Amino acid sequence: MPDLLIELFSEEIPARMQTRAGEDLKKRITDGLVEAGLTYASAATLTTPRRLTLAVEGLLSESPMIREERKGPKVGAPDKAIEGFLRGAGLTRDQLEERETPKGAVYFGTVEKPGRPAAEIIAEVLEATIRNFPWPKSMRWGNGGLRWVRPLHSILCILTDEAGAQVVPMEIEGIKSGDTTEGHRFMAPGRFAVSSFEDYAAKLKRAFVVLSPAERAEHIWNDAQNLAFAAGLEVVDDKGLLAEVAGLVEWPVVLMGQIDDEFLELPPEVLQTSMKEHQKFFSVKNPKTGRIERFITVANRETTDNGATILAGNQKVLSARLADAKFFWENDLRVAKSDIAQWTRALENVTFHNKLGTQAERIDRIAALARELAPVTGADADQAEKAARLAKADLSSEMVYEFPELQGLMGRYYIEADGEDSAVAAVAQDHYSPLGPSDDVPTAPLSVTVALADKLDTLTGFWAIEEKPTGSKDPFALRRAALGVTRLILENDLRLRLDRFFDSQLVRAEGAINDALPKSDVEDLLEEIADHGVFGAAFKAVKDNLGDKPTAEFLGLEKKVPDASDDLLSFFHDRLKTFLRDEGIRHDIIDACIAMDGNDDLNLLVKRARALNAVIATEDGENLVQGFKRANNILTQAEEKDGVEYSYGADIKFAETDSEKALFGALEAAQAKIDPALKAEDFPSAMSAMADLRGPVDAFFEDVQVNTDNDILRRNRLNLLSQIRQVCSSVADLSRIEG
Repeated sequence: MPDLLIELFSEEIPARMQTRAGEDLKKRITDGLVEAGLTYASAATLTTPRRLTLAVEGLLSESPMIREERKGPKVGAPDKAIEGFLRGAGLTRDQLEERETPKGAVYFGTVEKPGRPAAEIIAEVLEATIRNFPWPKSMRWGNGGLRWVRPLHSILCILTDEAGAQVVPMEIEGIKSGDTTEGHRFMAPGRFAVSSFEDYAAKLKRAFVVLSPAERAEHIWNDAQNLAFAAGLEVVDDKGLLAEVAGLVEWPVVLMGQIDDEFLELPPEVLQTSMKEHQKFFSVKNPKTGRIERFITVANRETTDNGATILAGNQKVLSARLADAKFFWENDLRVAKSDIAQWTRALENVTFHNKLGTQAERIDRIAALARELAPVTGADADQAEKAARLAKADLSSEMVYEFPELQGLMGRYYIEADGEDSAVAAVAQDHYSPLGPSDDVPTAPLSVTVALADKLDTLTGFWAIEEKPTGSKDPFALRRAALGVTRLILENDLRLRLDRFFDSQLVRAEGAINDALPKSDVEDLLEEIADHGVFGAAFKAVKDNLGDKPTAEFLGLEKKVPDASDDLLSFFHDRLKTFLRDEGIRHDIIDACIAMDGNDDLNLLVKRARALNAVIATEDGENLVQGFKRANNILTQAEEKDGVEYSYGADIKFAETDSEKALFGALEAAQAKIDPALKAEDFPSAMSAMADLRGPVDAFFEDVQVNTDNDILRRNRLNLLSQIRQVCSSVADLSRIEG
């Protein structure tokens, strides 16, 4: 079985595109080969800035012959129908066979497709791949019509077996395939021939090209660490930058340079970001002080002066970049120390969303919500409002304008420079977190408060304007915001009735959206929500006070706010199911808990779900669910048939069997344990007491016929089943458990 080697050699491919390009090349070529009947043993791609390489081992030398039986028209069908079938199948009339079928005699024919040489198939698949390659961006050059990420110079395509290597002949836009490639652009110019992948990799290495991205990255990191260690320093870990730099060079040469003393007092994050974004330099810090003192750069060639000239040029460019950063830093510090509020005022001219107003208006909403959340999170309300108003001030700073990724972090520096408390300053950095499932969650009360307010305002705002996630589209990262709220609540063990805060923030959002909505009415409604905790009662109170004065816009809130609030809570429940899936908690178990009161308290909901999940995992729990469902089904059918509700309490004096009497006692004992456990939110104890009913319920159904001919006994037993349903349903809605 021959091996296939393909190399597409071009001008420099952007580092960010290389990995995906390698995956696309492998998938498109191998899928095309398999579809044409050529199977293979293994395939691997390797990339450098100037080449995409695919090596396929154990390829069939030709595709197998295919025999396919085709069913034709009925015997006696019109000649045109028969001739059309023959043309399509490539058969003659004498090759047809008549067979009897349930629908009468029918013509059948066997079509044979001979196998094709591998080279012929590879040429077709490779040409189609090159012409239709899914580059994020591509270009044309010269007079040809071919599009590639950068001008394509050559195509290496060979099949190698025991007899040697042969070129797979093909041509695209004047570029003919061959068995040659090039080494390093400067250190080993000129072309050379290869005969196999092993020969190809070895000759490239001699021509100063490291083919493997992983090998280049490992070489860079090891050399960088060694240089830093020798100077008593350490390299700041950055896997993303390492992967990018490994995609910029074919022969990595690691050099360490000095940062001018005048820039060493800049915040380390500023130095690191500036060097990474503009120069692709690694930061080297002093482990004793945490200061960034040097940088690591990676050249693409060896030089006679051991990189001295390269370092000198890099240091000169870096000094110019850092001079800009120092200018921004010093200017921003002057503003922060004199009047940091001017940055917040500047946000009055920055639109957050054309339907939701400016950033400054959004900050007002977040600050108001932060005050409301403070008692729940344990923060001081005045401090929470102040922190919320300062948290986004750095969006107006010059440093964040230049480096948006430093938002929040720079805010902390600037707020501390303004003389504010460190806890207030920390909010600027922390309130964006968590940004993802693995991001750290803030724990300081002020930071938790503003982080919740920020995310809840985002969610309610976009719900108010009907800009919800759809399918895989989530342009405003609302799923991430909901997960952030969930993690903030659960990991800080907060007791938070979300519905009440949804309502108040939806009202604020409606006030921002609808200019015709009287502001005084909005303020009155917000005060009533704060007092009542329930939108319906709050709305009624304000509406009654207004008498005949409420506007149509105000009256429209009566339906719009509760509907949006309910829909947003359902969105949170869906996100919660995804979040708890990693714990092995099934969706139906969460649904059984969502059906209970207090389902907008995510902490309470999760504790109930975890306890129910633990019980369902036991034999008693699983069997009790089946017993509950049996009781519920019998009771439901009887109530539908009789047209009455059996919920008036069974009487033990009508019990006939020992198991029936035992069930009365078991239900009474369970209820006595469940009620105080639920009141204390001790869900494990409540679930355990419910699971103890398994034995008495099983024994009851084994011994007793519920639908007996005796009407008194039947009614009593149906009322007893109602007690089973009532006791179990006080813990969770077991009817929603599957299986």
